Amino acid sequence: MGIQFVLLVNKQGQTRLAQYYEYLTLEERRALEGEIVRKCLTRTDQQARTCSLTLSLGIGFSSGTLLLLQSRKLFCSFVEHRNYKIVYKRYASLFFMVGVDNDENELAILEFIHLLVETMDQHFGNVCELDIMFHLEKAHFMLEEMVMNGCVVETSKSNILAPIQLMDKAS
Repeated sequence: MGIQFVLLVNKQGQTRLAQYYEYLTLEERRALEGEIVRKCLTRTDQQARTCSLTLSLGIGFSSGTLLLLQSRKLFCSFVEHRNYKIVYKRYASLFFMVGVDNDENELAILEFIHLLVETMDQHFGNVCELDIMFHLEKAHFMLEEMVMNGCVVETSKSNILAPIQLMDKAS
């Protein structure tokens, strides 16, 4: 199916937005959120640095490029948990976490997270935790415009924000 859930969590581990695309009971959701938040927020830099580029991309590079790549470590923004792959990114004080199927492309989901943040930034100014808390319905609406039944259906910021701007004009 693709995306199973989207969570926005602050640095203290409090969930600020949760959207599920598969049925889970309230108890299952609480347990899953708690496990994921503990797993992602407690990762140290050493744990987040999984491998250098040379391990995954070293074939076919010149020796000078290999030396440069060996000295640079990449942060890994995804973790496997239960039967999900959790792709996450921290922006300011918020962690954007997306649970996907194990066969989903992590980089595509990171792009989705970045698009979500840029869309929220465009609407709210510089999006922060308070924007999500005080305008939760708008944040959900943006997410609903972008994702339907676990599949990304809209990537145009102007198309995502147009209905919200119309609602703002009407009120």
